[in-house]
Amino acid sequence: MRVLYIGVSDPASTTRHRADAMRRLGAEVIHLDPLQAMGQRLHGWAGRLHYRSGYLLLAPAVQAWLQAELQRTPSLDLIWVDSGELLSAATLQLLRRVGVPIVLFNHDDPTGTRDRLRFMGLRQAIPFYDLCIVVREANVAEYKHHQARDVLRSWMTYDEVRHQVDIANRPVPTHLQSDVAFIGGNHKREGRDLFLLQLIDAGLNPAIWGDGWERSVHWDRLRPHWRGPSVAGQDYVDALRGAKLCLGLLSRANRDQHTTRTMEIPAAGGLLCGQRTDEHQALYREGEEAVFWSDPQECIQRCRELLADAERREHIRAAGRARLLRNQCGNEDLVRRAWARLGMRTPVQQRA
Repeated sequence: MRVLYIGVSDPASTTRHRADAMRRLGAEVIHLDPLQAMGQRLHGWAGRLHYRSGYLLLAPAVQAWLQAELQRTPSLDLIWVDSGELLSAATLQLLRRVGVPIVLFNHDDPTGTRDRLRFMGLRQAIPFYDLCIVVREANVAEYKHHQARDVLRSWMTYDEVRHQVDIANRPVPTHLQSDVAFIGGNHKREGRDLFLLQLIDAGLNPAIWGDGWERSVHWDRLRPHWRGPSVAGQDYVDALRGAKLCLGLLSRANRDQHTTRTMEIPAAGGLLCGQRTDEHQALYREGEEAVFWSDPQECIQRCRELLADAERREHIRAAGRARLLRNQCGNEDLVRRAWARLGMRTPVQQRA
């Protein structure tokens, strides 16, 4: 099976992880990165303009680039688009001329309100995909409203290779160890800085990795707990497993009921301490495979209980990872389900 994969190629990105999962399953993957191709057009004021206009002004350049790439691309069996925000309806019509199924996977919320302008072009392109994979229940009906041909609901994913470590043989570096860890940005209007301040005021010592925290009006108080900008690769995995507890904060504006952290934390050997939602409770047994809370005070209480009980922490940590594996939320699991939905055999089946 030969797949044309259109998405970010940075080795630290979840997009690249899904492309690598296809390779592990035996597919030949031709990876094209539209962000790299557009280069300086996406930086500075021009990048901000394109972001706020759904990348429609950039569409002719993206289409010309892809047309040139397709001319030197061998025959294909599948086109997989990850994210898809730079691909307009006209670009999808170009891809449809190849004559193979086209899949869109996007784990953001393109049909929600938070990033409505950013995904304007993507929404116009939805009818031209053979299969759209979404991670929010609300997206299913909304994509169908935008004339999606077929919609597959999925959980967000972890990577079976990138988020696994040989815990017995690889100690966590001291600078990546912590009592309570949060890895993520300080998004506007989400109140994450105020949330973490309540933990600090309660005597907890959260370690924060991520971008945008210096823009908080409370930066002076948060600064002693900030370990640095976003971490990736092995440092990211080590920061998760090196924490006694890992906070799973959600975005209300993005309609989150779970996030990639929901999967990546247990996969890396961490203990998920997340907001209580129906989806979190469907994924893990509360108090046995993960710990949940509904407000800062309950979070503080759960943290205090678990920080004082190492044996219980290790039990939950191990049970959470075992449950994650049973849930089959890996990138390889996702790819298999998509191929099956399209009626495509895996490369292994083809060789058999």
